[in-house]
Amino acid sequence: MTHVSVINSTTANFADWPTWVPNTLVQALEHQGISRPWVHQERAASLAHNGSHVIVSTPTASGKSLAYQLPILTALLADPRATALYIAPTKALGADQIRAVAALTAGRPEFGHLQPCAYDGDTETDIRQWARAHSRWIFTNPDMLHVGILSTHPRWRHFLRNLRYIVIDECHHYRGVFGSHTALVMRRLLRLARAAGASPVVVASSATAAHPAESLSRLIGEPAVAVTEDGSPHGERTLALWQPGFVPAVTGENGAPVRRSAGAESARLLADFVIEGARTLCFVRSRMGAELTARQARQILAAAAPELVDKVAAYRAGYLADDRRRLERAIDDAELTGVATTNALELGIDISGLDAVIVAGYPGSIASFWQQAGRAGRQHHSGDSLVVLVARDDPLDTYLVNNPPALLDKPVEAAVTDPANPYILGPHLLCAAAELPLTERDVDDWGARTVVDELTARGALTRRRLPTRGADRPRPHPGSATTGWYVSAGIEPHAQVNLRGGSGEEVLIVDTTTGRLLGTVDAVRAMSTVYAGAVHIHQGETFVVDEFDLDDGLALTHPEEPDWTTSARETTGISVDRVISERRYGPLTVAFAEVTVTHQVIGYLRTLLTGEVLDSVPLDMPEQTLPTRAVLYTLTPRALADAGIDPAAPAGALHAAEHAAIGLLPLVATCDRGDIGGLSTTLHPDTGLPTVFVYDGHLGGAGFAERGHDTFARWIGATREAIASCRCAAGCPSCVQSPKCGNGNDPLDKSGAIAALTLIQRCLSDAAADPGEPAVTAPTASVQ
Repeated sequence: MTHVSVINSTTANFADWPTWVPNTLVQALEHQGISRPWVHQERAASLAHNGSHVIVSTPTASGKSLAYQLPILTALLADPRATALYIAPTKALGADQIRAVAALTAGRPEFGHLQPCAYDGDTETDIRQWARAHSRWIFTNPDMLHVGILSTHPRWRHFLRNLRYIVIDECHHYRGVFGSHTALVMRRLLRLARAAGASPVVVASSATAAHPAESLSRLIGEPAVAVTEDGSPHGERTLALWQPGFVPAVTGENGAPVRRSAGAESARLLADFVIEGARTLCFVRSRMGAELTARQARQILAAAAPELVDKVAAYRAGYLADDRRRLERAIDDAELTGVATTNALELGIDISGLDAVIVAGYPGSIASFWQQAGRAGRQHHSGDSLVVLVARDDPLDTYLVNNPPALLDKPVEAAVTDPANPYILGPHLLCAAAELPLTERDVDDWGARTVVDELTARGALTRRRLPTRGADRPRPHPGSATTGWYVSAGIEPHAQVNLRGGSGEEVLIVDTTTGRLLGTVDAVRAMSTVYAGAVHIHQGETFVVDEFDLDDGLALTHPEEPDWTTSARETTGISVDRVISERRYGPLTVAFAEVTVTHQVIGYLRTLLTGEVLDSVPLDMPEQTLPTRAVLYTLTPRALADAGIDPAAPAGALHAAEHAAIGLLPLVATCDRGDIGGLSTTLHPDTGLPTVFVYDGHLGGAGFAERGHDTFARWIGATREAIASCRCAAGCPSCVQSPKCGNGNDPLDKSGAIAALTLIQRCLSDAAADPGEPAVTAPTASVQ
């Protein structure tokens, strides 16, 4: 245990019911035990009722749902034609909110005509048709909104014409590529609603949004108001940071020491808490991790308390709909006491009565950490709860558990989005043009002139006269032009857009012994997760992949329980296409650039559950090319030599510094380590110097590398501290080793990395101390 702190309890601050809320709704809420609203609920609801876009940003378990239920139910009761749309990032959260509305309105005839209904990928075809015709409150997610509603908007004309409110729940989740896509989906939704004659109000919620008003404004492209004063009571919360120790007499790759895994340590804690009767969620970083942690906890319970084995299960994305719903009911009904889960249960599903949360590995952002921590202590606001963060064998985790203020005293990060990314904006412009012709005003509002010109030159958009009347006539405005842009014949853009940043194609994972479909995985991710030989875990059952066929979209598996796990090995190459900005600090140059990354999965490691590497298996997988953006820095060979780094072998120092920098970028950007990649070289052809790159792992970039460039000094300082504070002798996964390294973590020079990062810090501080030497240069075509 490296740190323990206590967050004190708080008392309630109530407001009166707004005068505009009808008595029937007040009575229904009082029947649910809500005698008066808290101050933040009343203020947010009133702002929305009066026509302002509003975001309520208060801690978890603070009743944010009531802030949008009040104005929506009031409007639906007052106007029999009025409609509302609820949008959540996950299906489970939408299903949970439908249950809450159903419980509130049950047995009350005045609410009988609301017909709240889910409209997502799990909804049966006949129910979708019924919902479109009859439901006045649709619960969906951005993916289905894009492909199932906006793409067929003429069928939804009545719903859109009467749309009064749009709810965006857990809006902090919309960041990176997914957030950029969602921002453009929201602009398209508002555009269609207004073209139909509506003027909907957006009500958003988030427990962990930085600059919440600005975040919502970026998401919807319009001004918004934030409500941040929390009036809800909270019990005392104890927070502990935990770092597993090294495993005696066990070595990993290249002889590095091995810590006990966060998953194994968390499984032991989960079993302990279940034995104590504490209802516990254990958040892990991956689907396989959730399965392994649940299985290990069940094994511990089988030996210590066999009657409790069935009280523990795994929950993750990728399960089939029936399996997810069954597990959600079991969690909600307390049939399960301990659940190992991915961030699928991070969002605001109201799982009441949780006593503890275990976070197995830092979840990638301070916002997500507090979101997961807030799942504990939700039933009785006076009840105390426990949160334990168990560090993974990873540079960022090591840094945070040994520097608690960097986690506990820092504000949550601002969501990083880039809807102007042409690789994201272009496809959405085609979708928008297919929905309604693009006008000059649309192009200007979206800042899309260059992209529209490129799409027109390619023949994807066609400019012609706008109709004077009819369904295809965009909403008129003063000074509007008489021509607009239409999507060209034969182009069906909606199916080509995957909001989650994947390829749009899925690989089916099949058990060949029974023919059972185990789940699905995105085609790009499949190359590093379900290759031939990979271990795949599904609901506690272990399978080994026999055959992976990307063309047919199939991964064929058989049941097996090996005593090892697998992880992909990958190689990378980078070329610099254009330097966007550049700063020079003596022998150090820091740049932000457009780059092209070539990437290939070349094999995988088999690792025993103790962490010891068993062997490396080669693979022959196709090479992929990714245009994206990167932050990079160069150092002169002389400066590296003066810093004490062997001039004949600087590769190990740069390689180790690159690994650690990738691990620490999530400290300054709201990303996961899997969202980014890196490369180091002693002589890059485009720079002519020793160079380190860290790049966005998404087409066109996602804003993460840019954030690293903007906060370069803080990022590099934390990276150096993480390496220097690690107690290993020559480098380990807690500081400079990477599980994804295509070179087998060779060469790595821990002391050289510290020297190189110290040199960078000195260059930055020297430049800051000498204002006579400008650090910023004009953008150039090359960083040489």
